[in-house]
Amino acid sequence: MLIAIFGAGITDVSALPLTPFRDEAQAQRHCPVDKVVWLDFRKGVYYAKGQKRYRQGFDGSFVCLNEARDSLYRRSLLGLR
Repeated sequence: MLIAIFGAGITDVSALPLTPFRDEAQAQRHCPVDKVVWLDFRKGVYYAKGQKRYRQGFDGSFVCLNEARDSLYRRSLLGLR
């Protein structure tokens, strides 16, 4: 009975699947109206074009900005260094 009461208020929350790409152009074709960012999987942050760590590291891939946000990755706080 308790499970039915608690389960009644739960809605279906499903995030968009994160689609990583090794090439920036492939990612842009996947999401033509969205920005492409570099996602560092090890740190759990993404970098925008123009930031120092964009395209750097072996633990990252290009992804669409909205997919990164929906997958709960956070933006880099380093700014445009």
